[in-house]
Amino acid sequence: MALPKYDELYSPFLTVIADGQVHNAKSVASDAAALLHLSAEDLSEQLPSQRQTVFVNRLNWAKTYLKKAGLVDSPSRGNYVITQEGKRLLDSGVPITNEYLKKNYTSFAAFVGNGTQLSSASSPAQEDVKTPEEQMDALQQTINDTLADDLLSEIMRQTPIFFEQLVVDLMKALDYGDGFKTKASGDDGIDGVIHEDKLGFNLIYIQAKRWNPDITIGKPEIQRFFGAMMGPPRVEKGLFITTAKFSKGAKEYADAQHIILVDGKQLTSLMIEYGLGVSVQKVYQIKRIDSDYFADTLG
Repeated sequence: MALPKYDELYSPFLTVIADGQVHNAKSVASDAAALLHLSAEDLSEQLPSQRQTVFVNRLNWAKTYLKKAGLVDSPSRGNYVITQEGKRLLDSGVPITNEYLKKNYTSFAAFVGNGTQLSSASSPAQEDVKTPEEQMDALQQTINDTLADDLLSEIMRQTPIFFEQLVVDLMKALDYGDGFKTKASGDDGIDGVIHEDKLGFNLIYIQAKRWNPDITIGKPEIQRFFGAMMGPPRVEKGLFITTAKFSKGAKEYADAQHIILVDGKQLTSLMIEYGLGVSVQKVYQIKRIDSDYFADTLG
């Protein structure tokens, strides 16, 4: 039989974890394959890259979208559990399609609205007027958005001390000078110090907060950081970096005090851009005609 498309795997994925227990990725794949009566030949089909089977790749994307809709949770990497909403939807018997998820779950609609155009497996895709390059850019954005979400989840599983070191490592990756994190206690609100230049003429104080991504940090927290920057020694520039978000008041105060704010979204974007905590899985090359080679240089 033909392998199910990724959105045809929504219901099977939820079905095999419907007992409310935590299931690992291997057992989900095995149980879903058995539920769908897939043959060994079906399961052995590989992606062109030969790095993963088509079935596992599609199942992973089904998981990603179900998680975005709030129907699946991942308590730890590679482990999944159905949410109460996921169980309710599965029990309702409603066909779970991309269109249904877009209409009923704002988190899903927001995610797929970042440049991707999903089509339902049960209906033909709408004509796409974008060029191939535009489509590839949109797909890369979707993959990076998914990676950013996974990065933030992984960071939240680490210790606050690990996060402080991550921030210093990121500053080094951004080509600042040497830096170090301060002691775990007695640092007067300063979590790290980085040199603005290679020779270390100027210092930048760092405040690193590994807080729930849903939290919004207000102006008072930035004011406390500014007070810590007064020293001694007094430092004129500061970086407040967090996995959470910032309020409008916090941003306005930071702008007035020479403090740079980096929230969770920008943090993961910088990590992806500068290769911190991520590795390259595959590189696609787009080539064009070399006009110089074909040019008539002899006139």
